Amino acid sequence: MASTARTLDPVRERVREALERRETLAALLADPGVLADPERLRQVAREHAELEELANAGARLLKLDAQLEQAREVMRTERDSELVALAGAEVHAVERELAELEERCRELLAPRDPLDDRAAVVEIRAGTGGDEAALFAADLFRMYTRYAESRGWNVELLSRHEGILGGAKEVVFTVRGPNAYGDLRYESGVHRVQRVPVTESQGRIHTSAASVAVLPEAEEVDVEIKPEEVRVDVFRSSGPGGQSVNTTDSAVRITHLSTGIVVTCQDERSQHKNKAKAMKLLRSRLLDVKVAEQEAARARERRLQVGTGDRSVKIRTYNFPQNRVTDHRINLTLYRLGEILDGDLSELLSQLRIARRRERLSA
Repeated sequence: MASTARTLDPVRERVREALERRETLAALLADPGVLADPERLRQVAREHAELEELANAGARLLKLDAQLEQAREVMRTERDSELVALAGAEVHAVERELAELEERCRELLAPRDPLDDRAAVVEIRAGTGGDEAALFAADLFRMYTRYAESRGWNVELLSRHEGILGGAKEVVFTVRGPNAYGDLRYESGVHRVQRVPVTESQGRIHTSAASVAVLPEAEEVDVEIKPEEVRVDVFRSSGPGGQSVNTTDSAVRITHLSTGIVVTCQDERSQHKNKAKAMKLLRSRLLDVKVAEQEAARARERRLQVGTGDRSVKIRTYNFPQNRVTDHRINLTLYRLGEILDGDLSELLSQLRIARRRERLSA
């Protein structure tokens, strides 16, 4: 009876479909016709990669189904009490792992946000705490850069306003790679640090903060910006302490008149390139306004804790004296602060994705 029920389980049926689809995609990746078409190859490779985690979990799920049936068969037919006891212990262990895998597969089968595959535009700004906040903002930039490197992603710096001692008052950069926005989107919010600043002579612990905003990179079809909707100003780029970077008006500031959003780009020596980067950033910010409004509406309706779109919410604390990082949205505490600031974000981001999927499934 249990076997029949499992056969009819919609999760297992969808897992089998996913496994069959991945086999089909693997065959297509070796097809000369697909290999000769870069766009088609990119689409097939992306779908194949997206199914990897589900395929691995699903294959293990189906293997455990067979293992459970065999153990139960031993319990039904075997007369040796020791073998029956061993089979009973196996049934208990397999059922526990199956329950976890079923939950994982349900999460992986939940509909994906189409924006997840976009590049991520990340903005980090120093908050309360003066120079120490700027140093922390630079630490966060390094953390995300190291994480991107570990994933094989590309980081493109859009702008950086320096503080003292290597700090950063503001850093804006783009992260490109598979599922970049989907991975980083829940980093938006206020990050707080508790430590003894390098500028502190008496060894007192200070609390400082930096805000992080992660936006999906917008395409022209997402947001149309008419020339009359913006004001474009040009000025000379400058570096730390007002030192001139170049002597031409290459830096660009674009103001979106109806929303008041202002973007600046001075990373390139070419005014044309800076304007193109600034327009990309403006589109992303306008798209983000829409996404944030949708997330906030869903949060009100479903009482979600992750990804509400509210950038003023304190989401994480980095406590140096206790070597502790705490994510307040999911009540997760890890005592690996050094590794996390060195880019090891995998566990944190994985737990946030799981929490988000569970919220969406239960809504």
